[in-house]
Amino acid sequence: MDRFSRFLILAGGVAATTTACTPHAVEQTRLPNIVFILADDLGWGDLGCYGQQRFQTPNIDSLALRGLRFTQCYSGTTVSAPSRSCLITGTHSGHTPVRGNLELAPEGQFPLPEGASTLFHDLKSAGYITGAFGKWGLGYVGTSGDPLKQGVDRFYGFNCQLLAHSYYPDHLWDNDVRVELPDNTDSIPYGQGTYAPDLIHQQALAFLDSSAATGKPFFLWYPTTIPHAELIVPEDSIMIGLRGRYPESPYRGIDDGPFFRKGGYCSQAYPHAAFAAMVTRLDYYVGDLVRRLKELGIYDNTILIFSSDNGPHREGGADPDFFDSNGPWRGYKRDVYEGGIRVPMIVSWPGHVKPGTETDFMCSFWDLMPTFRDLTGSASPEGMDGVSLLPLLEGRKGQREHDFLYFEFQELDGRQAVRKGDWKLVHLDIRSEAPRYELYNLARDPGETQDVSAFYPDIVARLLAIMASAHLPNPDFPVLKGE
Repeated sequence: MDRFSRFLILAGGVAATTTACTPHAVEQTRLPNIVFILADDLGWGDLGCYGQQRFQTPNIDSLALRGLRFTQCYSGTTVSAPSRSCLITGTHSGHTPVRGNLELAPEGQFPLPEGASTLFHDLKSAGYITGAFGKWGLGYVGTSGDPLKQGVDRFYGFNCQLLAHSYYPDHLWDNDVRVELPDNTDSIPYGQGTYAPDLIHQQALAFLDSSAATGKPFFLWYPTTIPHAELIVPEDSIMIGLRGRYPESPYRGIDDGPFFRKGGYCSQAYPHAAFAAMVTRLDYYVGDLVRRLKELGIYDNTILIFSSDNGPHREGGADPDFFDSNGPWRGYKRDVYEGGIRVPMIVSWPGHVKPGTETDFMCSFWDLMPTFRDLTGSASPEGMDGVSLLPLLEGRKGQREHDFLYFEFQELDGRQAVRKGDWKLVHLDIRSEAPRYELYNLARDPGETQDVSAFYPDIVARLLAIMASAHLPNPDFPVLKGE
């Protein structure tokens, strides 16, 4: 069977998500299953339910119709590894152990430390089977950050986020076993071998099947690489249907040499169509996961969460301005303006989350770990920065609010931001000779166009004090002068 036929079967399966499925005889568990889909560099405006007009995301939009759509959710920070660290440790980027995309030999990033408290450890202790399928980026195989040492029962995908730039890699990882992909060798034209997200998706579906058969609750973390650059997708029905729909400026990338498949982005003659096709493919994956949950008879006892690790990128030929990927917000990936850190988040949970609802509750990735702890009846550990969102999800009173949210970024001379209520202070060029501050009132100026720091020195002083107290020095990631 060729790739085109295989993908039509996948797409047909997704279309079946709107039909009733006969549940298998699987015993429902008291604790809900959790499926958390984390897109990579997907902007606020890249989903139909958040305003996308140039392509469609019907399956993800359907999640919003069946659940709760957040309008003030923030990622951990503005790039991959530290944002994930915030998510799985319940700490903001001034406390989290991994604070930057620091590459280490032979492949992979700076590892989570031994003894780190992660949501995987928590859920395993509560009786969950845990799996991670996609991009890890928090420690190479065998280090303290190896997913198998951080509470993950089954990992499949990219250990190294730099190598995850390639959608046709020469290898992936199955736990601690390197999986060679011989049909992605240099002797085969690039883009005609195994598309890694398709392979990872099939492994995630198999994890659903095997976990459901045990009768135990499970946590499936699905940190897909889509739609991170590079921009490429198989030549199947998606690409064929979108090519020619948009104006195009071909992107000339790296198609050979030492950086080919080692972090460089391939050339793309149709970057607009490729980006739209990648998000469309991710939407099919989401629909496929929902369909499988229904077939297994466990959909009604499953929490589904969809979000993105940071704002939209401008690499590899990507054009977020064309797609209005950051919606009404200023900035992109690597910015601490809203466009770099405010992300879509949707939560669906039948019988608990009211369908078709929306909230402007201000939350962030470090709220997920305390939420899961609350869900399983565990006490929150000291040092956790998040608050449980369970009262909000279930429509109950007693939802705690954040006093402030804090963000920092290691690159580009260092950047920080703190939000408290409607006010947001941005600290830029920290390591330069001329660091600067900008103050915005997001209620009056959501696009962060008017710096009002000169008019409100008292508010600047209060937010500066919060910023100073929120950042704990970390010798591995020195963001401030003198550290």
